[in-house]
Formats: sequence, structure tokens, C-alpha cells
Amino acid sequence: MKSHRSARAAVAAVVAAGSWAIAASGQVQTPNRLPLEPVGVKNEAIFPAFEGWGPLKDGTNVLLLGYFNRNTEQEFDIPIGPDNRIEPGGPDYGQPTHFYTRRQHGIFAIPIPKDFGTKRLTWTIVVNGITSTVSFWTNPPYAIDFFRNSANGNEPPVIKFAAEGPAMTGPPQGMAQTLSANVNQPVTLTVWASDQASTLPDSDAVQRVTNANLRPPGPPPGADSVAIIGRKVISGTGGAERAPGAAARPGEPRSGDPDITVNWRKHRGPGEVTFASQRIPLFNKGDAKLFLEAKTTATFSAPGEYVVRAQVNDASGDGGKGEQCCWTTAHVKVIVK
Repeated sequence: MKSHRSARAAVAAVVAAGSWAIAASGQVQTPNRLPLEPVGVKNEAIFPAFEGWGPLKDGTNVLLLGYFNRNTEQEFDIPIGPDNRIEPGGPDYGQPTHFYTRRQHGIFAIPIPKDFGTKRLTWTIVVNGITSTVSFWTNPPYAIDFFRNSANGNEPPVIKFAAEGPAMTGPPQGMAQTLSANVNQPVTLTVWASDQASTLPDSDAVQRVTNANLRPPGPPPGADSVAIIGRKVISGTGGAERAPGAAARPGEPRSGDPDITVNWRKHRGPGEVTFASQRIPLFNKGDAKLFLEAKTTATFSAPGEYVVRAQVNDASGDGGKGEQCCWTTAHVKVIVK
């Protein structure tokens, strides 16, 4: 990462405290909010967030964005249009239409051409009568290496949507998969994920590796997950044979945080989406060659076209502790009849 990473991390800390004022960069306009004002239960704003920009593996530059919903008890569906638009050239650049509470990091990316230069885009969100905007461009202080944290050698998880399918990592790139479903009938969502331990010995990395070596792979008590190693399903339903070294059944004693967490969210769509397991923890002990399968189902309440988002975090968690690395995000389109 660049030397300006620590400055961005400091900004992220302020955001977490309830402020979203980045006065020095002019990135965000704040609608009559005080710096450090506590978040509200409802009737608050949603602030679009520019995470940064940088190249993908193929060299294409993308602008990465998320948002901060200051309402702790209000989720919103805001269709593309006057209240949820990116301009010029929009209003649709792939932004979400469903907004969860709190901070959501790096949930969509906008590819930009080589001749983009100093052009700027602006994302506007209107909710509860409050208009919030963020302008973003290839601003040098916001340049990001999405694929490696130079401070500790950490890299984002690698994921697949088929056991022998192509691997992907980093920001979302188009649609990773397209599925078909029927209203009120569960459709299976499956991700294979792996992650390696950080390669440089900063204190966090040392602690993560130490914790991993002290435990066998498996979810903590009560974890809501299904892990598959090879073709062996370890579901916790009883009666299933455990493969050597396979994940433990829920309820068996484990300690420590997961190495990988697969999080499923609704990104777009006309109805409600219910996930059987919205958060799935996985334990691969930093073995980059060991892919664990995380499986859940999604049920859709109305017909139409949906996009669901898989956000796959490593041990650094949401937003990579303010470093903007290391997690992997993928979008899945579901056509519901």
C-alpha cells in the first residue's frame, strides 16, 4: 500500500465514530451533521463512500465505492433514478438499490477507460429528505493496491463459484454467476474460498497465525455454517462421517476468529431476499491451497431480476481495519420467475 494508507485509516476511524466529514479532500458533502455526532435509529442520511481506485489484475482501473447508512434500524430500497443516481453518464453504474444499516465497504466497482483522466463522477443518495453526495475520480491520495497490503503482506481471499471453476479475488468484476429461481423456492448459493496467512510479521499477522496453529479447522460453537472439504459435507446434522482434518460440527468446542467469512447480502431486486445463512465462517489455517466450500440458500419473495453480493473477508474483517484490503466481493445475478 501507499504511504497515504495511514491517513485513510485515520479517516475511517472518524467515520466509525459517527462522522463522515472529509473536509481536506472535498470528497463528501455533509448535510448539517456535526463531526462525531452519534448515529441515529431512524430519519438519518445515507452517505455514499468513495473507498479508492486502482488497477485490477488485467490492468483495468476501477473506482471502488460503498456507503454508510447512519440509521441503525432502517434499511432502504431506493431504485435507480433521482434519489439514487451517479452522473454524468448515468444514472446507473451498478450501485446498490438495497441499503443495509451501518457501514458497507467496497460493494461495487466502476471500470474506467484509460483516457478517463481527471474526470469526476458524483453519486447522490436521497433518503429521509436528506441529500448526500460524493464526488470521486482518480485522486492520487486515494490510490489503492487491492491485492496486497504492503505493510504486512496480507492478500484478499481467493474464491470460486465451482470446485474447478476460475478463481477471483479483489473488487467485483461484472457478474460472477447467473442463476434461475422461482418465487418462494430456495436457490442454492455456493462459494469455495481460500486465504493465505500474511507474509510479513506485523503483530496482527503473528497473532492470527499463532491462533490458527493452536486450533484445528472448524467453526466456533453455534456457528451457522456448512463446510465442505473435497466432496465431504460436514453439516452438523449428525450421522455424517468426518473426513480427516475436516471442519467440526457446530457445537463442538472451538476458539478464535474465523480465517475467512462469507457474507451474503441483497444488492438489487424488487422483493425481499432471505438467506438461510447470511454469515458463514470458515477455518483453513492460512493454507492457500485449501479451498473450503460455504453453502447457503436464498429465497426471493417476488419475481424479477436480482443481484446478491458475496463479500468474503479474511481475518482483517470488514474494510480491512481501514486499510481497504483485504477482502473479495462478487455479484451473482438471480432471475426469479
